[in-house]
Amino acid sequence: MDTQQMNIAFVATLQEWDPYGIGGELYEPEIADTVVALRDIDDLQELAEKIKSIYEFAFAEPVQLERCLQVAEKLLIIKNDASCSI
Repeated sequence: MDTQQMNIAFVATLQEWDPYGIGGELYEPEIADTVVALRDIDDLQELAEKIKSIYEFAFAEPVQLERCLQVAEKLLIIKNDASCSI
């Protein structure tokens, strides 16, 4: 999986997640920020906390850390699968 395919998989995962139930296509800035964060973060807890801060800052509404951990785990699996196939 090349970088472009990996980024597409990240976006699809985050759109599917839809933590506020408003439609996955309405999170473009948050998804972009999360994809950028994924470049530097490999730790599950750190990534979940970063995702939580990104979405809560944008929407001024809380997101359960458990939900962030679940999506962070999916994203790290994609990232690790991509790095293993390069």
